[in-house]
Amino acid sequence: MSLRTNPLNDAQLSALGQLVEGLNKEQTVWLNGYFEGRLAALGGVEVPGVGSTTASAAVAPPPQSAIKLTILYGTETGHSQGLAEKLGEKASFKGIDAQVLSLYDYNYKKLNEEDNVAIIVSTHGEGDPPDMAEDFYKYVTGPRAPQLEGVNYSVLALGDKTYKHFCKTGEEIDEALKSRGGYRITQAVKCDVDYEQPSETWMNLFLLNLTPAETPEPVVAGASTASVSVNGAGGFGEEFSKSNPYMATVLEKVRITGSDSDKEVYHVELSLEGSGLEYEPGDSLGIFTKNPEALVEDILAFTGFDPEQKVDIEEEEYSIKEALSHHLEITILTFDLLNKYQEKTKNAELAKLLADDEALDNYLYGHDVLDLLEDYPYEWNAHKLVEVLRPIPPRLYSISSSMESVGEEVHVTVSVVRYERKNRKRNGACSSHLADSIEIDEQIPVYIDKNPSFKLPANGSKIIMVGAGTGVAPYRAFMQHRESMGIKGESWLFFGDRRFSSDFLYQTEWQKLLKKELLTKMDVAFSRDQEEKVYVQHKLKEQQKEVFDWLENGAHLYLCGDMKYMAKDVNKALLDIIQTQGGISEEQAEKYVKNLKREKRFQTDVY
Repeated sequence: MSLRTNPLNDAQLSALGQLVEGLNKEQTVWLNGYFEGRLAALGGVEVPGVGSTTASAAVAPPPQSAIKLTILYGTETGHSQGLAEKLGEKASFKGIDAQVLSLYDYNYKKLNEEDNVAIIVSTHGEGDPPDMAEDFYKYVTGPRAPQLEGVNYSVLALGDKTYKHFCKTGEEIDEALKSRGGYRITQAVKCDVDYEQPSETWMNLFLLNLTPAETPEPVVAGASTASVSVNGAGGFGEEFSKSNPYMATVLEKVRITGSDSDKEVYHVELSLEGSGLEYEPGDSLGIFTKNPEALVEDILAFTGFDPEQKVDIEEEEYSIKEALSHHLEITILTFDLLNKYQEKTKNAELAKLLADDEALDNYLYGHDVLDLLEDYPYEWNAHKLVEVLRPIPPRLYSISSSMESVGEEVHVTVSVVRYERKNRKRNGACSSHLADSIEIDEQIPVYIDKNPSFKLPANGSKIIMVGAGTGVAPYRAFMQHRESMGIKGESWLFFGDRRFSSDFLYQTEWQKLLKKELLTKMDVAFSRDQEEKVYVQHKLKEQQKEVFDWLENGAHLYLCGDMKYMAKDVNKALLDIIQTQGGISEEQAEKYVKNLKREKRFQTDVY
């Protein structure tokens, strides 16, 4: 039997025919890439009664082409790295000689010597390049950038439409390369937080444009060496991902802040049994959620929409109530939403707000869609409002467990968002849903969000962990992993929160680790326990001589928590420590920190 023999039954053939009928070129390219990914993940094809081996035996190596491709990535969270590696695999599958490099490791002064370049880069914060892309960005957008005639390139830009300068880094790199004579082989693509589908389309179009039509297809070997799993119904076994989340059962949900705390933090344990999902310390759990019912009802009441009126979202039809409850973002405002809203309404006051960065930041923080409707009224109909709202993205939570310790479970630490504004109670979409509506034995849709940029050192080196509030979550995973694996490297935790008596998250676990000497040192800062507030950055500076000694002796430094305040203050304290203890200038201290990041000895997970 050969793999070229049709393995599909009549029903599958009929369904396939209906699927591909009427597809345009871009859709067909995307579908081709989708099946490539499925094949790579499944490892080949398993034919009943024939036996199986690995996929590498099933697919003969493609003939090496003369095409060379350099794939560069700049990332903070690891998403750009993951996409770059995926593009590298796709390119190699097509016989392209591809190398994947971080922008830390790339000699950007040789850019003009490249034949083909793909750049995948995120935008960090308010329009800044990620640290690893900073030097490259300055070079290509600055006066020393070389002429790039003969260089083919394309840019995939990752960003978040919450921010005003969405995908600014990628956008400016794309324009800079074009202005220096580079040939844009495929149009740049800008991706919001739901980047999977547009990035897949970009990759496939880029490789299609890069590969000559006569490039031979990979040769497929006989069926006796193939390996693909087929379920009893004749379809492929399930792979769980962001596009196909796993329904995880809640095993435990415990509030871990005291009753007198003004914060609600829950420890949630979920079963992954039988899912095949795997994660590492430093990864995140994506949770799909629904919007607060009260907010949905208030929007419907304010607009006067019939809750059962039908609207279209991504070619699916829902009632407006269902759309607002489960499919559209309404608890958070983004710059993109305000911009679209103003384009539709032509509201002069909103135009003024969009032009004032400080006022815009203040308005984006803590307001929701109902505020926008009330503050800038317009005669909306349900269809037009749906057009300006973005899909509700899953919420990401740092995983607070290690599979080496808990097996087929995943633990997360969730701080519940609740506050009041304009005499109306506000709730975080996911955190309040988990706290108020989800009980033990119920199921929630989840997926694993990999983060290769926040990982333990492989060699058991010293680690310094800095976190405030739920920013301590990944360090619980780190220490579980080290204990389960018998790794004895020295470790030091700096933890901060409001009050010792009510907000010391996982206190007994840290004390046990200290007693076992698995956690070497711990410094805590509880800001509200004394008149003058004390934060983790103050504790770092109190211990600055030893902190610097640890760094000089190869320690890895981790920072997890709030990006806007805590992370900024810790970064400043770190620069002060290095400058003071190293006896060097501010500029040299900045180079020291940059080198730590280049060596992956300073990793951050900030939000």
